[in-house]
Amino acid sequence: MDKSDHARVLYANRQKILGSKGLLAFIVLMNMFIPLSTDLYLPALPKMNLYFHSSAAVTNMTLSVFFVCYAAGILFWGPVSDKYGRKPVIIIGSAIYVISCIACAMSVNIYFLILARAFQGIGGGGITSASTAIIKDVYSGKKRETILAVTQSISGLAPVLAPVAGAWILLVTDWRGAFWALLAISLANAFLAFLYEETLAETEKYRGNLRGVMSRLFIVIKNKSFSIPAVIFSLSSLPFMGFITTSSYVYVDYFGLSEQKYSYYFAACALISTMGPIIYVRFLASFHKSKFVLGYYTLTVFCGLLFIFLGRLSPLLFFMSAVVFSLFYAMIRPFGISLLFEQHDGDTGSASAVINTVFMVAGSIGMTITALPWGNIVARLGLFTTFISCIALVAWFLFLKSGIPCKGVKD
Repeated sequence: MDKSDHARVLYANRQKILGSKGLLAFIVLMNMFIPLSTDLYLPALPKMNLYFHSSAAVTNMTLSVFFVCYAAGILFWGPVSDKYGRKPVIIIGSAIYVISCIACAMSVNIYFLILARAFQGIGGGGITSASTAIIKDVYSGKKRETILAVTQSISGLAPVLAPVAGAWILLVTDWRGAFWALLAISLANAFLAFLYEETLAETEKYRGNLRGVMSRLFIVIKNKSFSIPAVIFSLSSLPFMGFITTSSYVYVDYFGLSEQKYSYYFAACALISTMGPIIYVRFLASFHKSKFVLGYYTLTVFCGLLFIFLGRLSPLLFFMSAVVFSLFYAMIRPFGISLLFEQHDGDTGSASAVINTVFMVAGSIGMTITALPWGNIVARLGLFTTFISCIALVAWFLFLKSGIPCKGVKD
């Protein structure tokens, strides 16, 4: 065991109150924030249009603006956590998130809600950037890849439970209930943040000023072995987040199902997709990494075709297409993040910030494009999935042929 691995073990065992299992549970909860922040009120989107007298495009800005500000928050908080530590960032991010939940629940018009969601995204960015950095602080090698898969698989319960809970909330209250529920969850996370003990070693903290620590983002971005694969992997978020944001409209408006039935379809799809990381770790982790990516994007092209030709025929066929698509997406996330961490030494917070930001920005673009009123909504999703997957497939092939090194892929 080298010095860096020894330091990671030391800091993992240092959690006197949380313990190693408690730390893992804390990381999982923080990773649940984003799906909870979106999926809990997805069933209410069609009714929110009526309540605020707004269009789907405007109401969907509560999702897209959240993700844009979430990405901006990650870019800021990630480097800051390299200087001041993960704990202060999590506490401040949690405080912003708590206040924003209250503002969301008390919104009187759609534009105030969009503004409140923007601040909620900024707070959530602090929570997520620090949680991803903690994984690299504590774990390395195959263990890190396994932990990434485990945390994603368990946190995948959030999109399983959130829409079902959101639909049931609508039976007893209106859309505001979802944000009051998020307030309760964020208060619990803030409590755990105070019990958590810092995992960033003093020797690894950045010693320069705040301007200097922010400049580390550019050091990470200029590393082509890191930034180019990051962009390629982020392309997978465009159609996936497009699917997330259009799913309620497909089931409720297009197929005419109730919000409760929609939540069951969505939850079942999310539940099955939680098996993706486990399947990857158990059966595909030893697969050649370059071929794994080529295979993934080839399969998502196939998923796009399923949406186009089968998905629009019935809710069951759409569900089956979505299950295959979501399962594949769940496999690429732990693989991609682990591979990207291997490409850059140090600057963990900055690297985490860049990874999460490119994924979120790509997801926001996908949500915006699929929300535009062009053509059949299901066929639109299928065409978009096929087109983006083809672009990613070509981009990865060109990257493999380039002279840019990539640890674990070209060595």
